[in-house]
Amino acid sequence: MEKIGDKYTDNIFENIKNLDENGNEYWYARELSKILEYRDWRNFLKVLSKAKEACKNSGFNVDEQLVEFNKLSKRNNNAIVNIKDYKLSRYMCYLIVQNADPSKEVVALGQTYFAIQTRKQEITEQEYDSLSDDEKRFYQRKLTKQGNYTLQKVALSSGVKNMAEFHNAGYKGLYNGETADDIFKRKKLRYREDILDNMNEDELIANLFRINQTKQKLLKDNVHGEKEAKELHYEVGKKVRRAIADIGGMMPEEMPTPKKSLKELEREKRQLENKDKKLLEEVK
Repeated sequence: MEKIGDKYTDNIFENIKNLDENGNEYWYARELSKILEYRDWRNFLKVLSKAKEACKNSGFNVDEQLVEFNKLSKRNNNAIVNIKDYKLSRYMCYLIVQNADPSKEVVALGQTYFAIQTRKQEITEQEYDSLSDDEKRFYQRKLTKQGNYTLQKVALSSGVKNMAEFHNAGYKGLYNGETADDIFKRKKLRYREDILDNMNEDELIANLFRINQTKQKLLKDNVHGEKEAKELHYEVGKKVRRAIADIGGMMPEEMPTPKKSLKELEREKRQLENKDKKLLEEVK
């Protein structure tokens, strides 16, 4: 929906989309406010506040949909000042345009754009079955990342300070005593590679189940204290492992490590996209 004369094209919101190191998309609030024709930042913050409330009422974690940060900005007099900005998820952008001034043409178009694109992010069971093995890995990896983020917040509120030991407790339960470092070495990964990026679909699902069950039990049992939280995480990991054994499933440490990490697949995808883009530019 890029503006040409008095009209908009379909690119205005795509053009300000960003991707982080994990391939997750986000938008900057200040850039979005300008696109939505809010000259006064304070007026846009009112819309953002309504969007945050709607997010909370929908059962979503606001902190997972919006990240506040500070950045340097140059004023008209060349003075450098520190200003507040936000990284917004696609869903948060959707809620913002739903609460923005509907009389603006760009807002109405934004409502359509983010509604359609947010729906595209959802996935049904039938759609999931049609994904390739690598696409399923990407999907499950995204869920485990989100799950770990929420679990970490719950663990912090339960009194956990040493987060590495807390996560290792869960791994030890699920992997028959193996820590994250042990898993790293067994998989023969390179320096700074992420073990979760080197798991197949089934191994990611087993870890996601451990993560979600631990989070729920920490909240349900109202756990307070680092020792208690670590013990609980270990026990949940053991029970997930026992459940896999009871149904005759393959143990997590026996599951094959994919030939390529998700980071490698992402790099290859970007290289291919850049190559295609270059070819198109040469044709033009």
